[in-house]
Amino acid sequence: MLKISVVDSRTERRLVLEGKLIAPWVAELRTAWQAVNEEINGRALVVDLGNLAVISQEGENALMELMTQGAKFRCSGVLTKHVIQQLRLRSKRDSTKAIQAGQSRGRDDQGQK
Repeated sequence: MLKISVVDSRTERRLVLEGKLIAPWVAELRTAWQAVNEEINGRALVVDLGNLAVISQEGENALMELMTQGAKFRCSGVLTKHVIQQLRLRSKRDSTKAIQAGQSRGRDDQGQK
């Protein structure tokens, strides 16, 4: 079971997740994210993971998507801190690979001229 609550303040809109971030509730997180993101009105969007007990691979992938879309995360437990740390490292590796691939394509294009 996954419970998603929305907490609003003047400066931020927070999605509070509680329970298990596993299928089929990952889809619910994506739906909630889209709905909340449309009504943000210049506030920071924070995903609070402090009360998650389980995060599946599919859940990690969804969090990675939110991270690339600009979500900020609030973590309090060992599990959630570790997962977010690993996702940040993965994001940096993916960015580095994309930059290197783009540079490689640029060299290939120059060689063909």
